[in-house]
Amino acid sequence: MKMVECVPNFSEGKRTPVIQAIIGELDSYRVKILDRSPDADHNRTDVTFIGDPQEVKRAALAMALKAVELIDMTQHRGEHPRMGAMDVVPFIPLMDTTMEECVQLAREFAREFAEQAEVPCYLYEEAATRPERRNLAAIRKGEFEGLQEEIGKNPEKEPDYGPSHIHSTAGATAVGARFFLIAFNVNLDTDNLEVAKNIARAVRHSSGGYRYVKAMGFDIKERGIVQVSMNLVNYRGTPIFRVFETIKREAQRYGVSVLCSELIGLVPMEALLDAAGFYLQLDHFEQGQVLEQRLLEELQ
Repeated sequence: MKMVECVPNFSEGKRTPVIQAIIGELDSYRVKILDRSPDADHNRTDVTFIGDPQEVKRAALAMALKAVELIDMTQHRGEHPRMGAMDVVPFIPLMDTTMEECVQLAREFAREFAEQAEVPCYLYEEAATRPERRNLAAIRKGEFEGLQEEIGKNPEKEPDYGPSHIHSTAGATAVGARFFLIAFNVNLDTDNLEVAKNIARAVRHSSGGYRYVKAMGFDIKERGIVQVSMNLVNYRGTPIFRVFETIKREAQRYGVSVLCSELIGLVPMEALLDAAGFYLQLDHFEQGQVLEQRLLEELQ
């Protein structure tokens, strides 16, 4: 049976009625919602749902159109980089679905969304049509305000689908196909933003850190702390525990401690078992030793 996961990120994490209205669009489709994670500090919501590939595409399109209707990017403020009302729409292959099929799904979605909403769409990761657009951060550089100035003038900002001008209120959207991503944040016991930025620089790949880590330092003003916010784009290549240990050691250099960490959305069991094996120093530990895993195998 073919199945796809979709994790749309839209630019609203504070107004509950708006969040509910956008996610509520999924009720009309045969998809299963696995997680919803509004974040007021980032002013952003991640939703995870699964289903048949075409049904998932139709459900994501309905969400995106509702986001265009309800979110005005000229009024949006938040810690997380963003360029559109429906900011990012990634498709992730599950079960018998291939990455190539998700690439095709992403391109279909981008074309249909651009046509219906007149929102420029950029393809990233495995769906990218240009090597320089594989990295989402490169597409989103400058965010909504920067793209507003460049699109239509800078050939590098020409969208893959849609008009050569930004939507006046909905901005632009990145659409992709990718491996499972873990959104992992580490909160630090300080309000010094430079510390968080320095640590993010130490762990992210683009500045010499770990190959599969994207990281930024954020100021969480409401809590009086700072955060190292990360996307782990391949947890097998760079495990969670390795990144976490590095952040703890880097923080010690500044006389700062880790308050806590948090996962946004879902995480594969394999990633957590890797962390358990590391911290408990388990010898020859296997996934089959987990009771719930054995029960799932028996039920299949």
